[in-house]
Amino acid sequence: MAEGPKLSEEIKKMEYEPLLPVEKKLIAWSISLGFVLLGILVWVSYTFFPAGH
Repeated sequence: MAEGPKLSEEIKKMEYEPLLPVEKKLIAWSISLGFVLLGILVWVSYTFFPAGH
């Protein structure tokens, strides 16, 4: 049974491709949205479930 190329070898052969501007915006929006939603979750937790704080 012939063994195919290994993943690490294929990754080494790949060219470097910089992120597109739209990809950078999507990453920034996702991280920002995550922080905002985490803040809202903490606020709701402290406001409506004060026991133990």
